[in-house]
Amino acid sequence: MESKSLKLYLFSFRNHGDFHEDCVNIIMNDLIRVMEPRYIEVWGKFTPRGGISIDPYCNWGRPGTKYEKMAEYRLMNHDLYPEKVDNR
Repeated sequence: MESKSLKLYLFSFRNHGDFHEDCVNIIMNDLIRVMEPRYIEVWGKFTPRGGISIDPYCNWGRPGTKYEKMAEYRLMNHDLYPEKVDNR
């Protein structure tokens, strides 16, 4: 997948009228379909609205492989306080 294609795809969600959590799941499912990864994480870093930050996270590991267990481990140990992460 080209970086420009990915950028345009992600920008298409700017005016998407869905919940943040749903957008992250749609993005992850589309990327799984296109890239066929062994493991993938998608973390939505949305602009806070009304002082409330919503940063949904989802991941996926290919079933029947070590990546499935890694996905479960990463989900259980995911940082619940993303405001400490300075990646904006």
